[in-house]
Amino acid sequence: MNLQQLRYIHEVARRGLNVSDAADALFTSQPGVSKQIRLLEAELGIEIFARHGKRLVAVTEPGRAVLGIAERMLADMDNLQQVGQEFANEHAGSLSIATTHTQARYALPRVIRDFMRRYPQVKLSLHQGNPRQVCEMVLDGTADIALATEAISEYDELVMLPCHQWNRCVVAAPRHPILKEQPLTLEAIARYPLITYDDAFTGRGQINKAFLGRGLKPNLVLTAIDSDVIKTYVAMDLGIGILARMAYDPAVDRDLGMIDAAHLFESSTTRIGLRRRAWLRGYVYAFIEGFAPHLTRRMVETALSGTADNYQL
Repeated sequence: MNLQQLRYIHEVARRGLNVSDAADALFTSQPGVSKQIRLLEAELGIEIFARHGKRLVAVTEPGRAVLGIAERMLADMDNLQQVGQEFANEHAGSLSIATTHTQARYALPRVIRDFMRRYPQVKLSLHQGNPRQVCEMVLDGTADIALATEAISEYDELVMLPCHQWNRCVVAAPRHPILKEQPLTLEAIARYPLITYDDAFTGRGQINKAFLGRGLKPNLVLTAIDSDVIKTYVAMDLGIGILARMAYDPAVDRDLGMIDAAHLFESSTTRIGLRRRAWLRGYVYAFIEGFAPHLTRRMVETALSGTADNYQL
């Protein structure tokens, strides 16, 4: 038995039992992966994967136990490497952040600027995607930190740490009648073509829930994955937009009017997602605290160790 074999079975399981995809991800050959899995099964005296001919079709019951142990061992190996790097040079390294467009564009710039000034030898990488892609990037090791509003709470493998709450506003062309609605109501919004986020993004669930609760069906004419696209089409007067409030800046968005809509929708919570029992370098804790000052190193370490439940704001 060796760590390479454990990497192979872990990647095959993660790739939906597609050996070819796993081999490509591991930069090796499909026959080589299949051979090593067979050798591991022979050594353990069990079948990790059920087969139909040469095709893997399911994970067996003992296979689930083996995969759980393999995942922990591989995570511990990664932690050992992190420990070595931390004590070799505690101020140099890399930090990869997976996040959505709204967070990258509106929530992170100041935090990243301050972090880069404090840790000039740390190479930062930003990966953007929808919330589920963001979580998967952390789970497969592409990223160290996930920052998103949705989806993180759906992944048991991630520790969920709440950062801040936010709500929404309505934007429209400057002379649009919606801007004169006092108070703004869902009924008024439903009278106009609506442009907002794609279903997977930025608190869309709260928007849907609010309209459904009032028995309303909004006239949804366009959805997009980021705030800037929404604002572009709203400025063309193709509809009114529902945005994250953080995405509207009156100094920049001079071609749009805005009216606050926090009273119409439940607040959303931006969260940080980290792999359970991950060993983080010191500057990662510094980045987290820069983004959410209440998340001290001690609090994050306690959450990662599994000695406390997920925190709430």
